[in-house]
Amino acid sequence: MAPASSPDSAPVILWFRRDLRLADQPALNAALATGRRVLPLFILDDETPGPWAAGGASRWWLHHSLAGLSERLAALGAPLILRRGRSETILPALAAETGAAEIHTGVPTEPWSRAALRRLKAALPIPLKTHLTTLLHRPDAIRTRTGTPFSVFTPFANACLATGDLPPPEPAPTRIPSITAPSDTLASWRLLPTTPDWAAGLRATWTPGEPAAHARLAQFRADNLARYAARRDLPGIDGTSMLSPFLAFGELSPRHAWQAADPKFRAELLWREFSAHLLWHHESLPETPLRPAFAAMPWRTDPAALAAWQHGRTGIPIVDAGMRQLWQTGWMHNRVRMVVASFLVKHLLLPWQAGQAWFHDTLVDADLASNAASWQWVAGSGADAAPYFRVFNPVLQGRKFDPDGAYVRRYVPELAALPDALIHAPWEAPPILRPRTYPAPIIDLATGRNRALEAYAALPKAGAEIQPPAS
Repeated sequence: MAPASSPDSAPVILWFRRDLRLADQPALNAALATGRRVLPLFILDDETPGPWAAGGASRWWLHHSLAGLSERLAALGAPLILRRGRSETILPALAAETGAAEIHTGVPTEPWSRAALRRLKAALPIPLKTHLTTLLHRPDAIRTRTGTPFSVFTPFANACLATGDLPPPEPAPTRIPSITAPSDTLASWRLLPTTPDWAAGLRATWTPGEPAAHARLAQFRADNLARYAARRDLPGIDGTSMLSPFLAFGELSPRHAWQAADPKFRAELLWREFSAHLLWHHESLPETPLRPAFAAMPWRTDPAALAAWQHGRTGIPIVDAGMRQLWQTGWMHNRVRMVVASFLVKHLLLPWQAGQAWFHDTLVDADLASNAASWQWVAGSGADAAPYFRVFNPVLQGRKFDPDGAYVRRYVPELAALPDALIHAPWEAPPILRPRTYPAPIIDLATGRNRALEAYAALPKAGAEIQPPAS
């Protein structure tokens, strides 16, 4: 394509990232406000993120999300352009190719994306303008009274609330004047699994895309929002929003979710904001404990135990149910996420980074900031962390939050015949009732708990505070 012939006819590039929607899309609205033609673009960069490139479940979701976005954009007269490679190479080339006047995109939170954006801004001959598309607040905008970042959730949440009411969500445009440019085909990216096809459970559970996001939000408001506080911890029922993947891919504006929510659910949205705030100010959050003392934690190396945890064969029913739900559906109930994480890092004394990496690959809602902040919270090494002596007892958690065993029976069917009183501790059943196909516990729970408490207690007390962010 030849560049535009005059400044007035020069288009603008709309660079989609983790904000794959048309409604309440500030970057899109800013691009349209220029009065110029808009070139929608998505770049698949598998190189810059390094080990944090999108995992298998995220790639499955991304394929379907991009397919839906492309259809909706085409209906508005603006075909989505797909390019694969480093943004620092593709954007300058596309800007020269089209004679673009400027680029509009969302504010990234991942460290590599921020670094790439800084390099791009320095190298591009045209403006690159960022807009808040995935969060309620810019991660660097919420500060303590002394101007420092927050390290405790509740004061952070209160500071967010003190900023006042959020602007209402904006509707999607009805037309987008555009131009075309050469594009990859989505199929050529091979984001979907081939052999083996492990995505059957994902297909049965989810419909990615913006229309499905709003349908799920409407269903949550109608069916569960009023009872959310009472039902959100019960994995055996449909009591949560299940909006996390739609938020993770930006198919749902956080302002739409905020507008529909009650205070309890808004706290969940603010934890997401807090996680982004932490990653913004502590770029090593996915690799390094925020509290330096935890670098001395004597983590074990046990590939067999890690594999048993990953595949739901630990012999602990609520843990195995959660890990099998994750593998089958790409998602896990939040209460169970805490239980399985505690079991890994405390009972098994395996590093939280290993659990985080598995979640990153298998969750359809994989989000680097939320994943890292939540794993560090469970491990005790992060911000506002659970105290080291808080070790979830998976049997008690199961009996409290899955009292009739409905969740375990769904995902661990070999235990389905056990009575409610025994389903969360099948080793307590008479031998004649114990299913032969279900493994014995890979660790005695009391032994694992005591070992973890001893390891935590031996950590140096100096360095127990969160490391200040690098200046």
